Amino acid sequence: MTHQSRITLAAVALASAFAMGPLATAAHAATLDINIAFKGASQRAVWTQVVDEFKKAHPGTDVKVAFIDEEAYKVQLPGWLTTAPPDIVNWHDGERMAYYAKRGLFEDLSGDWSKNGWDSTYASTKEASSYNGKQYAAPTVYYSWGMFYRKDLFQKVGIAGEPKTWNDFLDDCKKLKAAGITPIAVAGRDAWTLAGWFDYLDLRLNGNAFHQKLMAGEVPYTDARVKKVYTTWKQLLDAGYFIDNSLSYDLDSAQPFLFQGKAAMMLMGTFITGGFSPTVKSEMGYFQFPIIDANVPTAEDGPVETLNIPAKAKNKADARAFLAFTETPKIGAQLAVGLGSLSANSQSPEPDDPISKIGFQILSNTKGGIAQFYDRDMTKEMADEGMKGMQQFVSDPTQIDSILARLEQARQRIYKK
Repeated sequence: MTHQSRITLAAVALASAFAMGPLATAAHAATLDINIAFKGASQRAVWTQVVDEFKKAHPGTDVKVAFIDEEAYKVQLPGWLTTAPPDIVNWHDGERMAYYAKRGLFEDLSGDWSKNGWDSTYASTKEASSYNGKQYAAPTVYYSWGMFYRKDLFQKVGIAGEPKTWNDFLDDCKKLKAAGITPIAVAGRDAWTLAGWFDYLDLRLNGNAFHQKLMAGEVPYTDARVKKVYTTWKQLLDAGYFIDNSLSYDLDSAQPFLFQGKAAMMLMGTFITGGFSPTVKSEMGYFQFPIIDANVPTAEDGPVETLNIPAKAKNKADARAFLAFTETPKIGAQLAVGLGSLSANSQSPEPDDPISKIGFQILSNTKGGIAQFYDRDMTKEMADEGMKGMQQFVSDPTQIDSILARLEQARQRIYKK
């Protein structure tokens, strides 16, 4: 090789290196794309905090977070997972997780569970995070569902204590209504808030074993036990115990009824507490959904929130590092406070917040089982049909039989697939 050739080759190599330099650097500083569903400023703030702490611990990783309102997120997630997903999404356990695991759209995290010791620290949520014996989710928080109520309004109408039984509850509703206070706020435009009522009436009347069979499509909707749920619910509607035009309010627009003292109670998950002002917080109490039949073992809704890695994610190494960072007692406790929930990590300290404390006790003392929530325990297609039926029912409670007949047709069609 001549001297000239060597110079030419060296120049080419140098030019190539120069041209590739910025690309090589960009490739080295890996980007971690995270999509987070959130409701309210406090939820966004705590996730921002956690991501900032991760960035400090991993200065070589460039993290990009997209925050999407929860309702829009639910619609967009299937599209992301099948086309060009981010590296991490937050989602829900149970059937919601299994739906994507079954289709090969979530990464198997079983290795992370054993490597990071999650089998013991997340023992109570392992089953809900598993599909076919493998784990596809990393639990972050879970939360209690129950009745929020205004202590001052209860006192005003002479209600001495929190209702423990259904008859007590009905008596209290009667007193509130007679005093010109709407007993219950509900955000029927968000159909899932109605599903909370269905869940609790079914769990209290028929128990969790029956409820799970119904969720799995094994019980006809024309079954007398299902009808009993609706006839019990209808008594509350007929008595005028819910706010008027509840189907026109979503959760954000229904909460002010409670905040302004226009309604006394709301069945909801503890995740809403993050948005309470100090004044509202001091007036707010929380109690377990009343017992309807003392012979039915008491079960609760305790939905688990998760982080998941999409199967088609580009940067799985950093995604796994983010999961390992987040799934610690400290971060679990931090998320729990910001999300108005309980840490799924059994090593995290018990919550200080009074309402979270009650939620913790309710879930800890449950003997009848913990359900994930209506549209998380059931296949999406059937859940959508069921919740549409609930909105139709609230709109016209006299249509129970025709609504249940339609749901039964849907069940036969969907579960024969």
